Amino acid sequence: MDTVKEILHDVEVKMKKTVEATHREFNTVRTGRASPALVEGLRIDYYGQEVPIRQIAGISTPDARLIVIQPWDPTALPGIEKAILKSDIGITPNNDGKIIRLSVPPLTQERREELVKLIKKMLEDGKISLRTARHAANDAIDKLEKDKKISEDGKFNGHKEAQRLIEKYTEEIDALFKTKEEEITGH
Repeated sequence: MDTVKEILHDVEVKMKKTVEATHREFNTVRTGRASPALVEGLRIDYYGQEVPIRQIAGISTPDARLIVIQPWDPTALPGIEKAILKSDIGITPNNDGKIIRLSVPPLTQERREELVKLIKKMLEDGKISLRTARHAANDAIDKLEKDKKISEDGKFNGHKEAQRLIEKYTEEIDALFKTKEEEITGH
């Protein structure tokens, strides 16, 4: 890495990926509404291979409380059912021999509170990743100044820009958290 610009570009890419990863994590949390995202991350044992569920089945949500998984090969049903039972989704699958139905129960107040705690931890993990990326960028910028490749002003401006980036991406994660929290709590 030669320039502050390259360092900042690299840190911004890392921060964007952190926001995307945090968003994906939020999507795995059940909100009381049926969503394909609840099962999309499942990997199914299919003829001795671990395959994503999307490769072997269609997933639909005909209403707010129901997820329907329809495998293209009915022999995949037991593997899908097993993966659902092993996962932390917390919903018992209903297998009729052709499709699997998952009835999403409404959340209890206690469960809502647990889920909010869980997404708060996900939020904090995302923020830690952002701070780690900023710290690495600041260290790289400090090294450039120490090696006399940039001026003290260049270092100061680089640090300022890294701070601006972390503020921008922290706001994005906070907004995703707020949306998810509202989905869980219902307000």
